Amino acid sequence: MAEKEHKGLVARWLEGKERDEDYARRSLPTSRWGLFWDILKGRFGRLMLVNLLMLLTFLPVILLIFGRWMQILGQGATGPFASGLGVGYPVVPSVVGAAQTMVLYTDLIFYALFIPAGVIAGIGISGGAYIIRNLIWTEGIFVANDFARGIRRNFWNVLEAVLFFTVVLFIVQMMADLADLFVAADYGIKGWMIASKVVGYLFVVLALLISFWMIALGINYTQGPWALFRNAVVMTFGTFPQTVFFAAIALIPVLLALFGGGFLMAIGIIVLALFGFSYLFLVWMDYAQWAFDKFVNPNLGFAVGRGLYNGDKSKENAAAAPSADESAAAREYRRAIVAQGRSRLASRPIKPIDDDVEFYQLPESFSREDLQKLRESRKTMEDDAKAYEEEHKNDAQYVEYNREFDERERALAAETEQKGKGKSKKRKRPKLLNKN
Repeated sequence: MAEKEHKGLVARWLEGKERDEDYARRSLPTSRWGLFWDILKGRFGRLMLVNLLMLLTFLPVILLIFGRWMQILGQGATGPFASGLGVGYPVVPSVVGAAQTMVLYTDLIFYALFIPAGVIAGIGISGGAYIIRNLIWTEGIFVANDFARGIRRNFWNVLEAVLFFTVVLFIVQMMADLADLFVAADYGIKGWMIASKVVGYLFVVLALLISFWMIALGINYTQGPWALFRNAVVMTFGTFPQTVFFAAIALIPVLLALFGGGFLMAIGIIVLALFGFSYLFLVWMDYAQWAFDKFVNPNLGFAVGRGLYNGDKSKENAAAAPSADESAAAREYRRAIVAQGRSRLASRPIKPIDDDVEFYQLPESFSREDLQKLRESRKTMEDDAKAYEEEHKNDAQYVEYNREFDERERALAAETEQKGKGKSKKRKRPKLLNKN
C-alpha cells in the first residue's frame, strides 16, 4: 500500500479541503443556524425564484396597503381641516371627530378587502413555504412543480391561518378606529379607549404568532381544522420567548417596509422584492423544525434532525424509508432505484481480478484433453468466486445495502397498497406534546 503523502501548509491551502477524506459529509451543517446560512448562501437563486412566485400572489395586499395610504393622504389634503378662512372652506359647523370618521370609513373598506387579498396571498404561502421546508430537509426540488404541489397539499391549512389573522386584524382595527373617534369626541372614557387599543394590538400580535405556527404545522403534519388551531396555540405559548424572538427576526424586512420611513423603508421594499418573503419563511420554518425535533417528532416516532449531518454513523440511516411528508421528487427517485432492481455489483461481493487462479488457454490446435482442461479451469474459477462470495457476504457494506433496499421495497409497497385503498381512510392526527 502506498504511503499517504504529507503536503505542506501552502499546498493544502492551494488545493483546498475537497480532497480531504470525508470532507463532503463533514462540511454539511450540523445545526439549524448552520443550515440556515447554508441554504441562504448555496440556494440564493432558488430563494429569489420562490420569492418572485410568492410576490405575485402578494400583489393584491401590497396594492391595498398603498391604496389605503393614498386614500388617507388625499383625504387629509382635501378635507376641511386647515384653510385660511375660519375653520375651512366650505364652512363646516364642527370638525370634531371628522378626521377619525374618515379614517374609520376608509379602514372599513380596505381592511375588509384584506381578507380576500389574504386568501390570494395564501396561495403563494402554501407553495413557497412547502418548497422552503423541502430545502430545509435537503431534498431535491423543482420550483414550479413543487410550488404547485405545495398549493394542492397545504392551501386549506394555510387558508385557515390567513383567515384567522385577517379577521382578527379587521375586528381590532375597527375597534381601534372607534376608540380614536370616541377619544376625539371627548366621551369621557379616554383611558378605557386607549387601553382597549393596546389590548387589541396585542391580540393582533398573538394572532400573527398563532398563524405562523398554523402554517408550519399544516405543512409538516396532517391535522383537522380544530386540531391545527389547538396545536398552534400550544406551540405558541409553550415556546413563547423563542417564538417572539424568531418571529421578530423573520419579519425584519416587512417591518422596515411598513414602518421604517425614508431610507429604511426603501431598503425594506427592495429586500421584499428580491428575497424578503423567502427569507421570512426560511427563518420561521427552520426555527419550527428545531421546535418539532425537540417537542413533537420524538413523541410521534418521526425522523429527527432532517437536513442535518449526524456524526453518529449508527443513526445515519434511521430514516432511510420514505415518509408520507417527503417531496414527490424524493419519492420518484426512490421508486426509480427500486424499479431498476437490486444491483448485483453492490449487493454481493465479487472477487477482484488477480493472478492466483489462471484460466487455461486453448492452443491453436487442441484436442479433447485440452477441452477437458478448459472445463476444469472454468469450474475452478467459479468455485473460487463462490468461495470468496461466501466468505465476504456478511461484510458491512453489502449487509447495509441490502437492508436499505429491502426497507425501500417494503415502504413503497405499503405506500402503493395504501393508495389503492383510496382516500376514504383518514390519517391519524398527531397529538402534539403528548407521548403516545
